[in-house]
Amino acid sequence: MEETLQGLQIGIDNMWLLIAGFMVMFMQPGFAMVEAGFTRSKNTANILMKNLMDFSIGSLSYWIIGFTIMYGESIAGFIGIPDLFFMSDGYGDNYSDYADLFFQTVFAATAATIVSGAMAERTEFKSYLIFSVVITVLIYPISGHWTWGGGWLSELGFHDFAGSSIVHSLGAWVGLAGAAIIGPRIGKYGKDGKPKAIPGHNLMLGALGVFILWFGWFGFNPGSQLAAAGTENAVAIGHIAVTTNLAAAAGAIAAMIVSWMRYKRPALSFSLNGALAGLVAITAGCDAVDPAGATIIGLLAGALLPLAVEFFDKVLKVDDPVGAISVHGVSGAFGTLAVGLFSTSEGLFYGHGAGLLGIQAIGVLAFFAWAVGTGAILFMILKKLKILRASRRVEEEGLDVYEHGEGVYN
Repeated sequence: MEETLQGLQIGIDNMWLLIAGFMVMFMQPGFAMVEAGFTRSKNTANILMKNLMDFSIGSLSYWIIGFTIMYGESIAGFIGIPDLFFMSDGYGDNYSDYADLFFQTVFAATAATIVSGAMAERTEFKSYLIFSVVITVLIYPISGHWTWGGGWLSELGFHDFAGSSIVHSLGAWVGLAGAAIIGPRIGKYGKDGKPKAIPGHNLMLGALGVFILWFGWFGFNPGSQLAAAGTENAVAIGHIAVTTNLAAAAGAIAAMIVSWMRYKRPALSFSLNGALAGLVAITAGCDAVDPAGATIIGLLAGALLPLAVEFFDKVLKVDDPVGAISVHGVSGAFGTLAVGLFSTSEGLFYGHGAGLLGIQAIGVLAFFAWAVGTGAILFMILKKLKILRASRRVEEEGLDVYEHGEGVYN
């Protein structure tokens, strides 16, 4: 009987991890739709191709070496011992090693795809292939080892349940370095330095992408429980699903209100990104906050979103066509810090002092420094090799025809 029950538990946990992984994989078309809808029609095939390739390249490169760098035996809490071509069919914590590999692979691909949005419409395709490999082989696995791999941040007590910083901020800060180094799109800034709006070509695609991402997030966050069998896991999964959903809804509403007050219109684009901001922000603490705390986190993330977009656009003059840096970077950092405030067991607002908040701040700064630093090195090398930015003619006429020999709207 005991053996039968154990086998049942392993089967349930394994199936839950795989189903959640399938849902996170479905976030790839969500990202593709958001990026395509928020950019111009002449670059749509390029956007879709990049999202296809970052998942394909990420799957192979993460299996070849990235997974073991992230989860291998630790070297000084900084990096796992690399081991080529992960080959194991044993069992870890009630699920197979291959199920774990698949689940972690789709997270690695998410980190890589965030970069493509921040650098959309002017990046050469071959350079994107190169930095997709570097992100999934080195940049993401090394910093992931600090936390989920049992490294130095984990030992400090840093809490990022499903990856507000580990996945989302990391991808956004790499994108920030890339967008700053590659420069803005042609026509984005006038001679007076003021930004000009370059509208996306299809907000219907953008809206569809956001709803797909919202759905996929129920694999991203509840799936990070990594188990489903037993009362404790069942309660945790339900709790995480509710906090995730409330934060997303609150983020969309807050972004709508702020855009309405600031720009005299309830903008769809800001509202869509507000929902994503709420989702990114709650990802770190979805297991640790109560529904009220999740709602407040979502409201604050959604309200912050339009201001962050304006800051990067007008103050720093970093051209981010889809708002990826604001959605994933700023919201991810905020959500990570918010755990130190709203965690019911360790948060400042619940009478537990500022200890966890300080640890969260160290983590946020560490991910920012690592991602911007490594991203800057990577993109400076690609720029030096003259393969980072598309030529003026290609950018003006569209990447689709010149890079891929075909368009989406023929």
